[in-house]
Amino acid sequence: MDISPDAIIYYEWGAFKLNATIVFTWLVMAILVGVSWLITRNLTADPDMAPGQNFLEAIVELLRDQIKEIGQQEAERYLPFVGTLFIFIAFANLLAIVPGYQPPTGSLSTTAALAICVFVAVPLYGVYGLGFVEYLKQYLRPNPIMLPFNIIGELSRTLALAVRLFGNVMSGTMIAAVLISIVPLFFPIVMQLLGLITGFIQAYIFAVLAMVYIASATRVQGKGDK
Repeated sequence: MDISPDAIIYYEWGAFKLNATIVFTWLVMAILVGVSWLITRNLTADPDMAPGQNFLEAIVELLRDQIKEIGQQEAERYLPFVGTLFIFIAFANLLAIVPGYQPPTGSLSTTAALAICVFVAVPLYGVYGLGFVEYLKQYLRPNPIMLPFNIIGELSRTLALAVRLFGNVMSGTMIAAVLISIVPLFFPIVMQLLGLITGFIQAYIFAVLAMVYIASATRVQGKGDK
């Protein structure tokens, strides 16, 4: 049983290894880009819109409302980044019901890359919203002696983001494999249903935590720009 899709090698040439993580990451991106293009190529303001556009607008509205509620700020600035994180992780996890598919979020390299994106986005949004000097002052609060602890906190929550998503997806895969080996006729259906729910929840948690970190970096002493 392969714990991580990194262990599944499809092609190897010298130091280059084409593993399942790379293949299925690009597959997820290709599907998302293709579906997005199909849905958005004929956008209309007509109330009698296509089902695809209606579904997409519902997702965007839901994400916008959640971001505004969590960040207590206007959502448009953060929607592209946080929304992309949620949709990518959710879709990558939900595809696990397809036989032979290995979710790339089961690889620590993928979850670490996503966490690093959040790590970079937090100061960028912070500097953009507060200014460079005001953002740096955040690391000196409540007093300058907290500077090293605040820096460690930034690094540790990035690590926590990566490990949390990786651990949950990996553990779900292992539990499913064990249960399927014990009762191969009944548990596959149950685990697929649980996998759908768990995959969606993990995407939601990751996106919520990303927005919480960004919101904390763009507010001064708890006050955001309404």
